Amino acid sequence: MAYSLKLACLALAFVSIVVAVTMPPCAAQNSPQDYVNLHNAARANVGVGPVSWDDNVAAYAESYAAQRQGDCARQHSGGGPNHYGENLYWGGAGKAWSASDAVELWVAEKQYYDHASNSCSAPAGQDCKHYTQVVWRDTTTIGCARVNCNNGGVFIICSYNPPGNVIGESPY
Repeated sequence: MAYSLKLACLALAFVSIVVAVTMPPCAAQNSPQDYVNLHNAARANVGVGPVSWDDNVAAYAESYAAQRQGDCARQHSGGGPNHYGENLYWGGAGKAWSASDAVELWVAEKQYYDHASNSCSAPAGQDCKHYTQVVWRDTTTIGCARVNCNNGGVFIICSYNPPGNVIGESPY
């Protein structure tokens, strides 16, 4: 009986290890595909085609995120030499902020966007331009980056090619 109990315990331990290794972690996900999927879900909701990941756009985002790592300031880069569009996110210390935190915040601005008038009717302190960049019909590729800042916060940037939010044009 003791032998079969040991065998059962070993089998359970083996299964636990296999499950732990093969199952994705419950922690925040920040892979390129996570960013793409979140953007494409919002785009599909308004009938806009999907975006794909671009390593060159991502390299720009990573370079700029690295510059913000020291202070975590939500300061726009200006789009760099390629004039990418840009959404920024900052999360304070104490939480492992993720791609979904950032993109869901940007997409939540949809409530302030009026497609009929192509205008933003956001209350003071709110905006809808992060949302319109996410769903901008002419944007075809994105690249995003996330860094843990020296102050314990998290800085996330998504860059968009071609950029959106062209004055006078509707996003879709």
